[in-house]
Amino acid sequence: MQRLLSLVTAALLAVPALAVSQVKIGVINSMTGPQAPIGENLTNGIKLAEEDLAAKGIKVQLVWEDDTGKPQVGLSAMDKLATRDNVVGVVGAYTSAVTNAVAKKAEQYKMPLVNPVASKEEITRQGYKYVFRVSATTGDYAAILLDMATTLGKPKSIAILSENTDFGVSGAKSAKDYADKKGIKVVFEEAYSPGSPDYRSTLVKVKGANPDLMFMVSYVADAITLMRQSRELQLTPMAFLGAGAGFSTDKFASEKNISHAVFSSTQWTPDVNWPGAKAFGDRYQKRFGKTPTYHAANAYIAMMIMGETAAKAGGDREKVAAGLRAGSWDGLFGPVKFQDFDGYQNQNKHQMLVEQVQDGKYYTVWPQALQSGKPIWPFPGWK
Repeated sequence: MQRLLSLVTAALLAVPALAVSQVKIGVINSMTGPQAPIGENLTNGIKLAEEDLAAKGIKVQLVWEDDTGKPQVGLSAMDKLATRDNVVGVVGAYTSAVTNAVAKKAEQYKMPLVNPVASKEEITRQGYKYVFRVSATTGDYAAILLDMATTLGKPKSIAILSENTDFGVSGAKSAKDYADKKGIKVVFEEAYSPGSPDYRSTLVKVKGANPDLMFMVSYVADAITLMRQSRELQLTPMAFLGAGAGFSTDKFASEKNISHAVFSSTQWTPDVNWPGAKAFGDRYQKRFGKTPTYHAANAYIAMMIMGETAAKAGGDREKVAAGLRAGSWDGLFGPVKFQDFDGYQNQNKHQMLVEQVQDGKYYTVWPQALQSGKPIWPFPGWK
């Protein structure tokens, strides 16, 4: 008996302080509304992180808020989390429009906010001390795609189509600025209202401009519509380039007659050789019956970082913010460290990837050191 008690005591002493930690963390996400299909990936990634935090002895009480994709709803959610629910930190939101609004409110409350995926550049360029971003920016989305395109071919012109939202406008500006740097002429540019059933008049103008590259910033419904109508009009640029979001989903890839050979910038894939990436992809597939998008991995990492930091800080918001500023992490998303650089504050420098749909399946095709498949270049024509 004495030996048994000694072993139990030794085991308890070996358990780190985090084993008895309990923290309350808020989540703001698009769980209903037009962006819910991608919001589901964030939700699932966070649920897996919750399990892994528990395995580390960190009990997380999640307080979920649905922003429905609307900034005003997101603002109300932050008010509730900061005052009524008294959370120690928040993970979210999904869209750039909601995140940009929520970030300002988080700063006012001195509420640590870790953003998983919103990519509008200005979010972390406003001098905020309590806003931290795991994801890359729209500038990174454009750079990786155009660097690839100018390595694989010699494009001289580009058409830019984007929705007229925070994400779309930022993405289009980034593409235009980087195209200028690469010596690629912008021959057409238009911001459209999302959710339209018909973009043919715009695409006819694109066809008339005859660009080598077609760069699009869209969520999933518009991504599919744009490609369907591009096929109908027989647009055949050197390459179709999608800035993540709707171009990086199973739903898009499954439309084989329009998705084949389309490139998309992305922040993570299940087959990239970062530690644990494949295991996470397999686990997600087994649990939820579908392949995770990068949004799931981003959300998982954001919650793991917030949960671990909050536990170490004992639930104190100021200490959480200090821990986020000082910390560094590595794993299935690659290295993460929040830094100040190039006008950004608390921004992670993340290695972007390019994936391409080939016969309904995504392959990581760029950069070459991380690829799982060879890129199809140029666009081979419509199936």
